[in-house]
Amino acid sequence: MNVAWGILMAAIGLFMLFCGTTQSEFVIYRLMVNRSKGLWGKSVHQFYQASGLAVLVLGVLWASGIIWT
Repeated sequence: MNVAWGILMAAIGLFMLFCGTTQSEFVIYRLMVNRSKGLWGKSVHQFYQASGLAVLVLGVLWASGIIWT
């Protein structure tokens, strides 16, 4: 089961990283950006790049069994 959750987590991290890099107009990403803009201001896309990369790496580590809960 950890493999499935790890892959899902990595996919979400990849989505956040990709959308933060391209400053996407995708509806879900725009909702997340509008929610975070009050705290992060103009660097909200860099925040989603960094957090997306972190979630991606943790998801890959979780799916591969290196880390577990």
